[in-house]
Amino acid sequence: MKTIKNETNIEFEEKKSRFIGYVKPVQTKEEAEDFINYIKNKHKDATHNCSVYKITNNGLEFFKVDDDGEPSGTAGKPIGEIITYMGVTNLVVVVTRYFGGIKLGAGGLVRNYAKGAKLSISESGIVDFVEKINLMLELPYEKLSEFEKVLEDYEVDNVEKSFLDKVIVKIKIDKSFYENIKKYLYINILDIF
Repeated sequence: MKTIKNETNIEFEEKKSRFIGYVKPVQTKEEAEDFINYIKNKHKDATHNCSVYKITNNGLEFFKVDDDGEPSGTAGKPIGEIITYMGVTNLVVVVTRYFGGIKLGAGGLVRNYAKGAKLSISESGIVDFVEKINLMLELPYEKLSEFEKVLEDYEVDNVEKSFLDKVIVKIKIDKSFYENIKKYLYINILDIF
């Protein structure tokens, strides 16, 4: 499986209609929905903001398409087909259209929404998908430096620390790395989400 590396947007024009393709890597449905709403708010004056997300999380797959008022099957479906064709997951794609006064027809809509998805996904950089999990950990202060050294050796996202009676750490890590943390550091896993 593959996913995308970066959030990206592209833009092109077809028969005076302006298309803007947005893509963002996401881990949850909530992240995807938030991004869709962000783009819809950013482009309130657009004719359509068509979207698709595909997420694999803890063995479950979530796939949602939205034509946002375009004729059924002419926007969300072709975007979804591009995602499937390119073999990517854990992303959200929004293709915004500003109508330019010339009708594109069903075939033209399908081609241009698919083009918006394909260009934005390609531009974002396709990488191997590594399933990540969010962890909340509790560790004693004396383990903190040892823990931080282990984190330096691995790609870890979203490190947040709270200093209370013990150190509470929130991180996003490769699922395979989870066992190493637990096994070698003997720390208390508070939550996996």
